[in-house]
Amino acid sequence: MSKKRESRLDRIMGLLETHGFLRLKDAAECLDVSEMTVRRDIAASEDRFTFLGGYISPARKTPGGMGYILDRERAAHSDLKQAASQAAIGLIRPGETVFLDCGTTIPYLASLLPANSDITVICYSMNVAEIVCKKPGTRVIMLGGLYEVSSASFSGPAALETLRGMAINTAFLSAGGVHDERGVSCSNFHEVDIKQLALSRAMTKVLVVDSTKFDSIKPVLFGQLDDFDIVCCDNDIAENHIGQIERAGATLRTP
Repeated sequence: MSKKRESRLDRIMGLLETHGFLRLKDAAECLDVSEMTVRRDIAASEDRFTFLGGYISPARKTPGGMGYILDRERAAHSDLKQAASQAAIGLIRPGETVFLDCGTTIPYLASLLPANSDITVICYSMNVAEIVCKKPGTRVIMLGGLYEVSSASFSGPAALETLRGMAINTAFLSAGGVHDERGVSCSNFHEVDIKQLALSRAMTKVLVVDSTKFDSIKPVLFGQLDDFDIVCCDNDIAENHIGQIERAGATLRTP
């Protein structure tokens, strides 16, 4: 590794120690180099940094992450996640306020949001915010707090206090597991309070998951299937899982 690159990487790490995360554009300006140069530097040092959604963060797992690695999960079953999101997008109406969860499925839904629909989006993850902030005519409320590397999201009292003051038309939540007996679960402890509060504040509760999530159990339970009004999934969902949704009193939507 060249001395110039090593020096730039050390400067980036110093900035991250102060701010927790760093936009690619800001890093390039601080180093007085192109964004492509920063991208190449980061790619050459994957053991030190993670690059996701236009943001740079330290490559480490946070407590409570329980092995959930965002970079690995975001590429898995992308076609099924896209299909589940296509089933969900029709639930959004112009002028409404929606909550978009963190994870690797919801960014597909965020990408499908129509422009200039006077939609207010409440979110708490960088990969979702990076998408919705570029949607013309969209108002974005980003919940703050402590940055969690494992899910590129924020959590804590500040996020919950803001969310308590919100009136939500529809909350779109993701999950790592949906089990008939054990309920709906995720991998990160820090997500639970926000997910549960969003459910309590929303008029309509929507679970957006691909078919591979059924019969799976993740470490942290945050709800039951009957907490949701609608389940959006891909067309590969099995008959027994359709029955599971019906028994919970929820409506299934597929593309």
